[in-house]
Amino acid sequence: ELGGRRNGMISDAAIRASIVPTVPRLSVYIHKFNYSHDLIFDTGRFVLHLLHTKQFDLIHRLGFFSGRDRDKLADIPHRLGTLGAPVLDDCHAHFECRVVNAMDTGSSTCFLADVVAVGFGSATAPRGEVMTAAYFRANLSAEWRPDYERLLKAAQEFALARSRDIKPVIWPGLAR
Repeated sequence: ELGGRRNGMISDAAIRASIVPTVPRLSVYIHKFNYSHDLIFDTGRFVLHLLHTKQFDLIHRLGFFSGRDRDKLADIPHRLGTLGAPVLDDCHAHFECRVVNAMDTGSSTCFLADVVAVGFGSATAPRGEVMTAAYFRANLSAEWRPDYERLLKAAQEFALARSRDIKPVIWPGLAR
């Protein structure tokens, strides 16, 4: 959340970035054209959620529209977490993260973040398995597929045009 604006997005580019249990870290790659990119870059925080396989409507809402144009979290049950970023009520798990470094990849930024809090969704029982990118693509409705393919093509074109436009990033806490 920044200046009262909050947002959520869908990403399939998140990985564990530490094998040390006492130093939990994640890295996420966020395309520069996403409104969430600007929020993460400006605030230095984000929440990564593990969604479940019954959340296609949520994925459509958060992944097919821009937060620049609408409040994507309106009417989605959530609360502000430890860092002040939105935490969804319905998820398998969530990881509240504080950015410690960033790397420009041309079309996106790789944010390296410390995990400062972990929690689980408020559902009394899991509602399906954890959503994966492969499951999403294999089970995407025919109604939404044309929009998905159009958005994917636009993202690929954006990435291709900027893949060599890499600029050094000095994360504020690292400047000496």
